[in-house]
Amino acid sequence: MSRLKQIDRRLITILLIVFVQMLGASMALPILPLYAQREFALDDRVIPLLISVFFAAQFLAGPTIGRLSDQYGRVPVLIVSQIGTAVAFALLGSANSVAMLFFARILDGITGGNIIVAQAYVTDITSEEKRTQSLGYTFAAFGLGFIFGPALGGLLSAQFGPRAPFWVAAVAATVVVLLTVFTLNETLSPEERAKNRQPKNGQDQLSLRIVVRNIPLLIVLTIAFFAQFSFGLIQSTFALWGEAVLFDGFAQEAVDLGIGLLLSVVGVAQLVTQTAILPWLLKRFDESTLVIIGSFGRLFGNLVFAVITTPFLGPIGAILFAFGGGVTNPALQSLATKAVDKSVRGKVLGFTQSVNSLAIIISTAMAGLIFEIQPNLQYWIAAVLILILLLPAFYMRRWFLANKVLTPKSLVQSEK
Repeated sequence: MSRLKQIDRRLITILLIVFVQMLGASMALPILPLYAQREFALDDRVIPLLISVFFAAQFLAGPTIGRLSDQYGRVPVLIVSQIGTAVAFALLGSANSVAMLFFARILDGITGGNIIVAQAYVTDITSEEKRTQSLGYTFAAFGLGFIFGPALGGLLSAQFGPRAPFWVAAVAATVVVLLTVFTLNETLSPEERAKNRQPKNGQDQLSLRIVVRNIPLLIVLTIAFFAQFSFGLIQSTFALWGEAVLFDGFAQEAVDLGIGLLLSVVGVAQLVTQTAILPWLLKRFDESTLVIIGSFGRLFGNLVFAVITTPFLGPIGAILFAFGGGVTNPALQSLATKAVDKSVRGKVLGFTQSVNSLAIIISTAMAGLIFEIQPNLQYWIAAVLILILLLPAFYMRRWFLANKVLTPKSLVQSEK
């Protein structure tokens, strides 16, 4: 009983850390393009690179951050990555050149393993049965921070100038460092860390060759890549699509307000999904089935966005899309950790983050060209990709069940 209480306390603490981290980030990052344009006169073709270099650095550093957390402990790596984030935001707030802007974004990408390590921490302190639900809570904390952060960042920028949100974000990241230092206990014992530093020759190793040969993990990463790819197509052009299609003919103020409200609907729907709907689904279905259910949610959400022309139907697509992502993402991460030895949980989550980052890099680079062809085309492409992904998703479910990695909930209930 005392151990359960300890786990609950640590889970609450890590969720608070994720929330504060995302609150700070979402205060600053949405206004970064305007900040770069107004303060540094960056060209519209250069500004997207501030996003790309972050994800490129995270793509390269993600597996290393995860591996270091396996070998030296979650808490010290979490602290170092959080310090890097705090320094990066301070550099953005004090930047006096374009080079400093890019350096800050690269630094944040390299040390930006906060969420990776936080999720690895969660997998350490929760049982396999509770893992997907607990990972869902981290996404909920992520979404909650993103609901309040942008509005707060806009208010700070309006009242105190465009640099204020970056400094407040740096303070928030520093608070997260202090929370981590004084409230979190290490989850990996010295013996486990020492063992994880030893050379490995079996399935507990996680080289690229091993990943390619690990069929279930490869399928999980493939689904994660294309799901994130379809999301990236939409994310980078959502505001442009809203202006050109959903709010066509509306005043600029109404367009801005309408798009902001739609994004808020996404955030609230994702929060409800991961705190209320996901726990309910987990009592009835295994994680591989949740990937299929969530994929259908994303599919229908994209189809709604592809055909609607009135803003009043926008919330339907937003809710379906948020439901799909809220169910699929934690389930995929949980399945990834179950496909490998527990000694490389951190590294496999780092691999997953790198795969997601690569998908964002490629999809955001293509999204503008696709949007120029036809404003709704990205939603049709995303829907087709998700429809195709259902085939490996069904195969993945059959593999996990056949190898007894998962037990169908219906069988568990019938045995009872």
